[in-house]
Amino acid sequence: CHGLEQGTGVERRGEGVELEEAEGCKSKEAEIKRINKELANIRSKFKGDKALDGYSKKKYVCKLLFIFLLGHDIDFGHMEAVNLLSSNKYTEKQIGYLFISVLVNSNSELIRLINNAIKNDLASRNPTFMCLALHCIANVGSREMAEAFASEIPRILVAGDTMDSVKQSAALCLLRLYKTSPDLVPMGEWTSRVVHLLNDQHMGVVTAAVSLITCLCKKNPDDFKTCVSLAVSRLSRIVSSASTDLQDYTYYFVPAPWLSVKLLRLLQCYPPPEDAAVKGRLVECLETILNKAQEPPKSKKVQHSNAKNAILFEAISLIIHYDRWVTPPSGAPPALLLLLPPPPPSVLKVAILAEKYAVDYSWYVDTILNLIRIAGDYVSEEVWYRVIQIVINRDDVQGYAAKTVFEALQAPACHENMVKVGGYILGEFGNLIAGDPRSSPLVQFNLLHSKFHLCSVATRALLLSTYIKFINLFPETKGTIQEVLRSDSQIRNADVELQQRAVEYLKLSSIASTDVLATVLEEMPPFPERESSILAKLKKKKGPGAGSELDDGKKDPNAEMNGGVEPTASTASTPSPSADLLGLRAAPSASSGAPPSSGNLLVDVFSDSPSGTAGLAPGTEENFLRFVCKNNGVLFENQLLQIGVKSEFRQNLGELRVHCSQLNVQTKAVEPLVEGGAQVQQVLNIECLNDFTEAPLLNIKFRYGGTLQNITLKLPVTVNKFFQATEMQSQDFFQRWKQLSLPQQEAQKIFKASHPMDSEVTKAKLLGFGSALLEKVDPNPDNYVGAGIIQTKALQVGCLLRLEPNAQAQMYRLTLRTSKESVSKHLCELLSQQF
Repeated sequence: CHGLEQGTGVERRGEGVELEEAEGCKSKEAEIKRINKELANIRSKFKGDKALDGYSKKKYVCKLLFIFLLGHDIDFGHMEAVNLLSSNKYTEKQIGYLFISVLVNSNSELIRLINNAIKNDLASRNPTFMCLALHCIANVGSREMAEAFASEIPRILVAGDTMDSVKQSAALCLLRLYKTSPDLVPMGEWTSRVVHLLNDQHMGVVTAAVSLITCLCKKNPDDFKTCVSLAVSRLSRIVSSASTDLQDYTYYFVPAPWLSVKLLRLLQCYPPPEDAAVKGRLVECLETILNKAQEPPKSKKVQHSNAKNAILFEAISLIIHYDRWVTPPSGAPPALLLLLPPPPPSVLKVAILAEKYAVDYSWYVDTILNLIRIAGDYVSEEVWYRVIQIVINRDDVQGYAAKTVFEALQAPACHENMVKVGGYILGEFGNLIAGDPRSSPLVQFNLLHSKFHLCSVATRALLLSTYIKFINLFPETKGTIQEVLRSDSQIRNADVELQQRAVEYLKLSSIASTDVLATVLEEMPPFPERESSILAKLKKKKGPGAGSELDDGKKDPNAEMNGGVEPTASTASTPSPSADLLGLRAAPSASSGAPPSSGNLLVDVFSDSPSGTAGLAPGTEENFLRFVCKNNGVLFENQLLQIGVKSEFRQNLGELRVHCSQLNVQTKAVEPLVEGGAQVQQVLNIECLNDFTEAPLLNIKFRYGGTLQNITLKLPVTVNKFFQATEMQSQDFFQRWKQLSLPQQEAQKIFKASHPMDSEVTKAKLLGFGSALLEKVDPNPDNYVGAGIIQTKALQVGCLLRLEPNAQAQMYRLTLRTSKESVSKHLCELLSQQF
């Protein structure tokens, strides 16, 4: 009771101590006696002539709840809990909902009163009360709750004025009801709109929406198939972002790992995307995930490696899933064709990762054999050599490897590399599975020999060595194998190597005694523990030190550590994405021009003292423009300081949280992990009084080495931040478009595309700009139209926009029509710079 009352803000008074005594009773009888006394006291309070105030009622209901959780039956207090639902105090309403979620069943006579209270809270537009109601519906999750609210919750979820926290709760509540009673959740217009929550700026809303959509699309895949391109777009933005871009959703230097895993699982509900642009973007995402798995860890914490590995394994699951859908032309490996170009280095990379992150050797054998099955043409000798080396050195995996490779060889179309591995392992350890009639010695031989005529000379030579080993392991196969060795196709083979082996093996099996044969053909001894043959090949290809980044925690001792923050263009050279497909290049060192470390790096942030004269910091304009279509990110960064911004806007009001973080700078050898420095936060409340074109300036001063440093930046506050998205039908849009036909109300700009013309990226930017994106309004489906209202204290400015892309000419035409000339021109200028 002590913990419960603290957690709900209930103060402990008088009788609360008595329940604590009950919890500490030394016998069951003593506890029951103490509880019965307390129940009698609570019952008398409820039935007394004196009406209880809200606090007292809440306290006694909370005690009843605690008694129930101790394992005692409660047969009163339900009505008092229901009465708490009508309170306007959060703590009283919260205890009421908590009691109902735990103790009231769906057949209760009070369910009608409870439903009415929930409906009132859902209609209140108070986000805190709405969330409490939604949590209660989800916690109860009964069919009766679904009947009452399944049609109401989707409306709340897709409403344009619903707060982010409520959207998040609504999505999870609807998910619970759908799992309980899928037949009661109506599919309708909201299904197409809920997909667009994947573009929402609030990552919590996106995470909840992905869980909901993943569940819904398993039963109604056609209704949600548009989610594929949106999921790929969102995944691309996450995996390509730095850990500083998603500060509130970064877990041990890994940006949004849970959301990344959920998006990869959502994509596994559908076949590979057919659109070339979406497919190409997905390939880039998967390659980026594989590349990041190769990078040196940014933290030694197990949480960091767990988050990276979760994303990596889900990406591999997606590749395996797509393998079932793609039909390979002319026998080429399907998953590789779709997802891993160019194949050779990517296969090598998967082999390295399989060895590095193997949970046990059986898993490693399964993974490499599956890799050979899917992408056998691109598996180099070093890969299957390494499998042999590991199997021979590990007694505990030899029987499993023999059984697994025997089953793999039974496939009608078996790659030659699989035959090599199978021939070697069965020749050494086939006796470990020979006791099963399904894999008897003769069955093993016939299986291998059925592949013989399809193989190259080198593989045939290996199989002949396997045959002579079979004679040693399984004497009953001697006659059959000698007949094969004696055949003209072997003993008179045109290839000298095959002919020599056939002659020598035939003679050896004929004249050697059993002891001599066993000595000559004994098991291969364990290989000496040495460097992986795969890494050896990489070092040979890349030069000395090429594989060093695969060793955990090893970095250039002269490299600077910036508290886990990725180096920017001003401090490190950035290699082109295609220049190092394997991601094995040594980490770039930070500029040697960084100032030496000294104490008290940050002294005076957001000082009230007069600012010195200083122009805008380098890169300010470029960083400022990045915030036109997004609210969170890094506004400025150099060797000493990082400034991040997180903002939220509603109507004509806004809140900016500006984070200033000290970056630790080291010029000598350091440990692989350097913790970040101090951080200060400044909260800015903003009210838009009228439309404006110039952004406010932020001046930051601090002392370093006794010298006053002065940085002036543009705050990312633009007039479009005060957009309220407006949904319109086609007829209403064009009627309003014609009304705004005065020359001064329109601003138009034709410009060259400065970024790839990706439709999903364009949609995301328009939504981030603040307007509603209206579908099926423009007669040309390639065009984009939007609508919204700029909310200021002085007036409201209606805005309509139309973006017409010309993919062939790589040009755009952007038209803005608003009720105020200055707004039209400014919005047109801001938005045109985003494409």
